[in-house]
Parts: sequence; structure tokens; C-alpha cells
Amino acid sequence: MFDRVIWDKLNEECGVFGIYNHKDAAPLTYLGLHSLQHRGQESAGMCVSDGEKWYKHRGMGLVNEAFNGVDLNTFTGHLSIGHTRYTTAGSSKIENAQPLFFRYKQGAFAVAHNGNLVNASVLREELEAQGSIFQTTSDTEVIAHLIARSQNKDLPNAVRDALQVIKGAYALLVMNEKQLVIALDPNGLRPLSLGKLGDSYVVASETCAFTITGAEYWREVQPGELIVIDENGVQSSTFAETPNRSICTFEYIYFARPDSDIDGINVHMARKRLGKKLAQEAPIDADVVIGVPDSSTSAAIGFAEETGIPYEIGLIKNRYVGRTFIQPTQELRERAVHMKLSAVRKVVEGKRIVMIDDSIVRGTTSGRIIRMLREAGAAQVHVRISSPPVMNPCFYGIDTSTRDELIGANKTVEEIREFIGADSLQFLSVDGMVDAIGREDQGEYKGHCLACFNGQYPTEIEFKEALPCEKC
Repeated sequence: MFDRVIWDKLNEECGVFGIYNHKDAAPLTYLGLHSLQHRGQESAGMCVSDGEKWYKHRGMGLVNEAFNGVDLNTFTGHLSIGHTRYTTAGSSKIENAQPLFFRYKQGAFAVAHNGNLVNASVLREELEAQGSIFQTTSDTEVIAHLIARSQNKDLPNAVRDALQVIKGAYALLVMNEKQLVIALDPNGLRPLSLGKLGDSYVVASETCAFTITGAEYWREVQPGELIVIDENGVQSSTFAETPNRSICTFEYIYFARPDSDIDGINVHMARKRLGKKLAQEAPIDADVVIGVPDSSTSAAIGFAEETGIPYEIGLIKNRYVGRTFIQPTQELRERAVHMKLSAVRKVVEGKRIVMIDDSIVRGTTSGRIIRMLREAGAAQVHVRISSPPVMNPCFYGIDTSTRDELIGANKTVEEIREFIGADSLQFLSVDGMVDAIGREDQGEYKGHCLACFNGQYPTEIEFKEALPCEKC
């Protein structure tokens, strides 16, 4: 796939959105999914209920493609959950699109999940040995089977039973005809926020979904919290002991939209501070600062403000490149980066350029961008990265499954510089990154998961085999 092969970035797997007690639940869910499109572009779907009937749709592609031809005005329900999904090659199929819907002895329910279970393969094998039949390769179906097998007849307690067994990262939405159940893993690895829209309640992976739907931010879902919203209002309880929060640091660095707030911290302002801290740690004499669009723009502005070097738009992103473009020859693969980005020659020609990027994962695209800038006449290209080197795979829903994929795990900074062809290269330190983001949590790392940088995973990893999850 185009982005997987050519675009050297980490990929978030999905976003979730839910709403309770609104007559336009389906159209609002559609809008919410649009605002979460950056979290998943492979498929989208929603389940809606009016208290008795179910209305369901899942489709492949972007949100507008997945719902092309669907008349949401016929989805006449007040309760809805929706999902946008990212996958890697081999798992992009309609069976894995969410929300997943099930009928069982107690009735029916739907489930949408952002994250990744680190014991999914072990649980799946145990469930299959007990007679469960799986229809997807998604670890979300493991959660559904655990819910269905619970001895508790009411949905919230069945969900609670499932949460006692699963491990890993999950922002989870489960609904039946009359209840919306919300849960966040005990480490709080993924973001999840609550909002209010009049007498309605909204839940979303990011607060940017509240803006488009007209909802007002209420609060964060807390790690280890189980929330039930129904005709009795909002009931909150905890289902597990919660250690210090370990939210994925890349939510601030790259994944989340700049206009979202996570735990009260605006993502754009956090990225600007990352750029300022990077300028303090890795100054350079240059003529122009540019950012690799779009996620590095904020950090580039911060770097420029701190150094006094002018910020310019030196790279233009083509927003209309299809994600599934297949490169038939090596020559076209080498040129494909130009489909995604173009250099502004009049900005970079003859200039000493500081190129700000948020991360280097595999290194291939960084090298191609640097060659593009040199072809446009750049005299020097100095690269500054607003995060530390990615040294370890993520097992919580990001598409790095082995250290072999990560250039930071296999080369020194100088070797990476030579590989990408930069005149200089420096990364932000772990301490500088944590300080710049500005979380106030207690503990050494202030509520961050830093496993991809330092190898300290916040949970045990219980894969049956050393294989990447087929969901991520």
C-alpha cells in the first residue's frame, strides 16, 4: 500500500465516537467520524438503535466512501457508536471493519475499540478450545466473545467481566438497544473524552470531534474507569487498580489533530513547545526553517520562534493522492514521494535548510525528501526531529511490530544521518520531550508511555507467538 511502503510514518489504528440521547445520532456520528478520519482511513462504520431496532452499516475506504449511497436519515435512533479504522496489508477487509455487531443469548450488542490487546492471541486460542468460532482476525472480537460468555445477564457487568481478562490498550465503546458502555484501560494508553450536547452525551477519541458536532468538552475518561449511560443517567465506577497513567506520547507528537486537547493540553501548543525545546538542545546556523507537513508544522514554527530563523513553507503536501496506489517499478517507487510532497524551489534554492520532522521510523522517506530538497537547489539540509529515536516496537496499536523495521534500533544517529543524506541530524531528548509536552502527572515520566523510546512497557506482553497483531 502507498502509505505503508512509501510514507515513513507510524500509523494509528482507529478512532471511536459515540452519542447517547440525540434524535440525530446517526448524522452526528457521521460528522464525528469525519473529524477522526486522520486516525483511520481503511474502513468506517456505525451502529444505531432507537431502543428496539438496529441500523448498521460498515464500508471500506474513507468515511465519505464507506457511507456513499447510505441515507442516514433512515437510521432513526438516539444511540449510536462509530469507528474509523487503520490496518496494514493483509487485514484490510470488510470483516474487520467496526463496529462489530453480535446477537447472543441476552440479545444483541455492538462494540468499537481503539487500541490493541497484548494477550489477544492467548485468549483467542483458549476461547476456540472452548468452542468459540471467530469470524474476523480482529482482537476486538475476542472482547465480544468474552462479553457473550459472561454469566452476567446485564451488559455493563458482562463488559466488566471481560475487562478483568483482557490486557493492553483499549478505548472501548459497547452498546445495546438502551445503554452505552465506555471503558478505558487501566494505563490510559489511548485518549478518550466525554462531551455534552444539550441533554445528550458524546464520547470520542479526540476533542476535535466535539467541535464539529457542537458538543462541549466535559471531562476525560479516566484510566480503569467504566461508565454506563442510560435512562438513569451516567454511572461511573472503576474496574481495575490504576497505576500512573501511561498515555501514548505519540498522540502529542504525531497522531492527534492539532486542534484536539488531551488531558487539558492542546496538541498544537505542545508541538510548538517540542520545537522550541529542540531548538534549545540542537541549535544550528541556517537560513530557513521548514516542516514536513502536516504534523511537523507546529514544531517547525516553535523551532523558528526560538531561534529567530525565518519559518517558510518549503514543502507542499498533495492531499489528493489515493492511499492504495501501487508502484509497479522501482523507478516509480523512487519518484512516488513527489506524488505526496513537492518542494517550493523559490524557498529552498541556495538556502541552508532546517527540516523539522516529528519522527524517523524506517528512514526511507526522510532520505527521499532530502534528495528532493537538494534537487530543488538547497545548499544544505539539516534535520531536526522533535522526538527521540524510535528504538522499540509498539504492541498497543501502532504499526511497528519488530525492531528490524526501526532504523533507530539498528543504526547510530551518525549512521542514520549518512543513510538519509542530511548535513546534520539531531533528535530531541526523552527528558526534553516530556518537559515540553507539559503534563502534570506524578512519576518519572509524567504519565507518558515511552516504550518505543526506552523499552519500558507499561504492561506485560503475552503474545502466543512473536507475531504482529493482524489488527494493527
